[in-house]
Amino acid sequence: MGMDILDFEAPLAALQKEIESLTGYPADAGKEREIARLSTKLDEMRREIYSKLTPWQTVQVARHSQRPYVLDFIEHLFTGFVEIQGDRRFGEDPAIVTGMAWFHDKPVAVIGHQKGRDTKQKIRRNFGMARPEGYRKALRVMRMADKFERPIFCFVDTPGAYPGIEAEERGQAEAIAVNIREMARIRVPIIVAVTGEGGSGGALAVAVGDEILIMEHSIYSVISPEGCAAILWKDAGRAEEAADGLKLTATDLLELGLVDRIVPEPVGGAHTAHRQTAQMLNKYLVEALERSERFSPEERVEARYQKFRRMGEVGLEVRNGS
Repeated sequence: MGMDILDFEAPLAALQKEIESLTGYPADAGKEREIARLSTKLDEMRREIYSKLTPWQTVQVARHSQRPYVLDFIEHLFTGFVEIQGDRRFGEDPAIVTGMAWFHDKPVAVIGHQKGRDTKQKIRRNFGMARPEGYRKALRVMRMADKFERPIFCFVDTPGAYPGIEAEERGQAEAIAVNIREMARIRVPIIVAVTGEGGSGGALAVAVGDEILIMEHSIYSVISPEGCAAILWKDAGRAEEAADGLKLTATDLLELGLVDRIVPEPVGGAHTAHRQTAQMLNKYLVEALERSERFSPEERVEARYQKFRRMGEVGLEVRNGS
């Protein structure tokens, strides 16, 4: 499967093509030196470009079709994964993957969005946009993990909850609200990693945790830039402008206290090296779990509650004139 090239990556693609053209000929000392020179230049250019992405460019990277999804992280980070399907009320939702696995010899629960790569998978997974049964399935697994005292890992990557009529008929808003309420009460550790798009309530429904990690080039926002632009200016074409104002990048979110830690990505983005990305994330997951396990269940629930209560205090201060 060929790698999709983002607009701002065009200079990198041209250089990569030049390198590939040289490798097609019999090797000699001159060609090897030239390939080495171009490769060094490519690495430097990639590092420079990715060190100063604009918010809109970050959105594009977060949405990259080759970005690792939950099944990729399960492959590289967990062992013995057994998938659990269905919400026992309506049906199965492939947009969310849930199950039990082992993480560094500890039994855990894993929950995450799966977008799909080719057209067939994207349609089956509904582009990672969950329906009510997806959120109810996730909650079913979380309650099971709570009962058997297994930590929970949630991998967030969704444009948002599916807004279709059938989803609303089956109680989309209620399913999201119940998940948020119940996650606040669960007594076992909950570690959340935003690995791509964190789209509004569709993300938050599986993102109430003790620690919220976010990948370096991921986003988390109450609305998409396109949706924001359509509402504010009746013009979705001003999405780039909206992205600047939404404060949706990892750095912005950390400064606002909405996430706890930024997980670095390989140079050029997580979509270029899944295994390396997983290895980098692994360290943060281990450390976050260790910190959460230091609390008693009662302390953990209280700390989680207070964590989310603190969000938005800046707005309260402004309204009170302080």
